[in-house]
Amino acid sequence: MRTTPMPGHRSRVALANAVPVTLFLLLLFVYPIIGVLSLSLEGDSGGFTLHWYTDALSGSNLSVLVSTLRISAETAALSLLVGFVLAHAIARMRPVFAALAMLIVVVPHFISALVRTYGWIIMLGEHGLINALATSLHAPGAPYDLLYNETGVVIGTTSVMLPYTVLVLQNVMRGVDRRLLAAAAGFGASRLTIFFRIYLPLVTPGIGTAGLLSFILCLGYYITPALMGGSKQTVVAALIDQQVMKQDQWNSAAAFGVILLLLTFAGLGVLGLAGLRRKKTAARGGGGSS
Repeated sequence: MRTTPMPGHRSRVALANAVPVTLFLLLLFVYPIIGVLSLSLEGDSGGFTLHWYTDALSGSNLSVLVSTLRISAETAALSLLVGFVLAHAIARMRPVFAALAMLIVVVPHFISALVRTYGWIIMLGEHGLINALATSLHAPGAPYDLLYNETGVVIGTTSVMLPYTVLVLQNVMRGVDRRLLAAAAGFGASRLTIFFRIYLPLVTPGIGTAGLLSFILCLGYYITPALMGGSKQTVVAALIDQQVMKQDQWNSAAAFGVILLLLTFAGLGVLGLAGLRRKKTAARGGGGSS
């Protein structure tokens, strides 16, 4: 006869399996975070101080932080705009063509970010493809200044964040029940009405998730802003690199790292609260329908 393990025995086995994983996470994630936090609170003489946070939130450092937040918001908005159109088109394709389209969107993400960034530098340069095309078409204002400024940084970071946005949105759009749209059309609703009053509310959770994900990832992104922004356009990640590698200001860099970490946790908290709110709303709707 086969014996079934007792619940207590299964719990002990699960706990024993979880201990190495927990220790591994504590060693690689929690311990470094504690070290960075303690470094950001350590003064020149070794005592406790908030000087590094005060310095990070004032003067030119505050301008860099605000610029980073603005670039992240612009990248999230542009990624949502382009990603929504792509995801909507892919969601309406047949499965075979949708898989091929997703492959085209995702595969460039596996190419080195350094290579992709230099590709954008070549394309956006004064004599690059975009300016050459605009000049040949006699576009007003051509050639455009698309590099080593905020415009270039946003274009480069958007290309990096776009696959994440499309993946999230396409998954949500695939889950929309098309019968609802057909029923609304059957009752005489116009396409705009169907889109804004039925389709858009159904995919709004995905839009919020994709936008917040792009914003959080962009906060600490380094390669593209450093190469396409130049010395005139500094973000927090590039500033941390300067403080560590050139100025030997580990305490100030640690303070900036903690600030970015807190902003990330805040974004994740907003995302979690939104998910709980959706579950509560769905539970109330289910309870009312029953």
